[in-house]
Amino acid sequence: MSATSPGGRLTVIQGAALYVGAVLGTGVIALPALAAEAAGPASLLAWLALVMLSVPLAATFAALGARYPDAGGVSTYVRNAFGPRAAAVVGWCFYFAVPAGSPAAAMFGGAYVASALGGGQSTVLVTAAALIGVVTAANLFGVTVSGRLQLVLAALLVALLLAAVAASAPHARLANLHPFAPHGWLAIVPAAALLVWSFAGWEAITHLAGEFRRPARDLPIAAGIAVVVVGMLYMAIAASSVMVLGPAAGTSSAPLAELLALGLGGKVQILAAAAALLLTLGTMNAYFAGAAKLGAALGRDGALPAWLAAGSRAGDVPRRSLGVVAGLSVLALGCVALTGVGPRPLVLLTTGSFVTVYALGTAAALRLLPRGSWAQRCARVALVAVVGLCVATGWYLLWPLVMTACALAYLRVRTTVMVDSGA
Repeated sequence: MSATSPGGRLTVIQGAALYVGAVLGTGVIALPALAAEAAGPASLLAWLALVMLSVPLAATFAALGARYPDAGGVSTYVRNAFGPRAAAVVGWCFYFAVPAGSPAAAMFGGAYVASALGGGQSTVLVTAAALIGVVTAANLFGVTVSGRLQLVLAALLVALLLAAVAASAPHARLANLHPFAPHGWLAIVPAAALLVWSFAGWEAITHLAGEFRRPARDLPIAAGIAVVVVGMLYMAIAASSVMVLGPAAGTSSAPLAELLALGLGGKVQILAAAAALLLTLGTMNAYFAGAAKLGAALGRDGALPAWLAAGSRAGDVPRRSLGVVAGLSVLALGCVALTGVGPRPLVLLTTGSFVTVYALGTAAALRLLPRGSWAQRCARVALVAVVGLCVATGWYLLWPLVMTACALAYLRVRTTVMVDSGA
């Protein structure tokens, strides 16, 4: 396998920006409040645990991506380890999690815009639809344009988050850490289940591994940079939310806006909305890019209709697959608008799919990575932690089970059709 990828154009910095955008996403603008509501100040332990889990998880997927730079990402690794059926299952879980999670992500950003401009739920939904349109358009021009956009977005959002932490720091109070576990120590478990949304993304960029100039070298470096940046920023924002906002941290719908308001004074809803839009665009851009490539690879491998296979090669643009992701995202947003379902169940449904992808991906790593290597040791640690997250996710694992049934049913029907046609 070559260390370079024909047609690959992503640089290390662009790759790190895609990683940061995929992981440091909409969770930072809403989930500090949801986690604090679930566990109080003890939610900081859930944040810390998931930051620590990110190290072996990111290392595992970066090692796999460097070794097998293919658009199928985790689906390819699972195929090599366990065969085509397992690969189809993990591919479906990831591919259809993106349009399921996109409305929740876009609505997180839209809520900040509505807070700044007014208009209530209508503004939230219009903003969400516009975000889906922007990231679709960016990815239509290929991963190079998408990577450049991501680099700008990542730089701006990191600057805004650091400004929020620095500006609100004088208002931090140690007294706000007491009582530390008002809902009991076991409340950390459901808080961690919610926060998986914030740390999903270490697998997303593996679908773009073939787009790097030198995947074997560049992908691990990009992942390492992202782990440091994401871990520091998440802990800083979470700690600031608890120590600055105190008990109000669990009831705030826009904690980032409140931190900025306390630190800078006056009405800063416009600045907070800008930060929220940057975070949302960064997340959606990275996931749309990864999912579009994955859909093309699944079409190439027979796990989805062959019509989607166009664009699976490095350097090609998977426009058909991208169109499916965008269309399903709009459809899901319409369903959310009609039913009035809030973002919390959508977050947990999506993270149920992601922990399933992580479980199968880390299990595949144990088979594929060299025995006794540091990467395989990371995979072993990651697998144990992910199994724990699966338990914490609870009933929301029903969604990936539904995807599993659909993937296996599609393969059965496809095989029957091929046999009947004599193919």
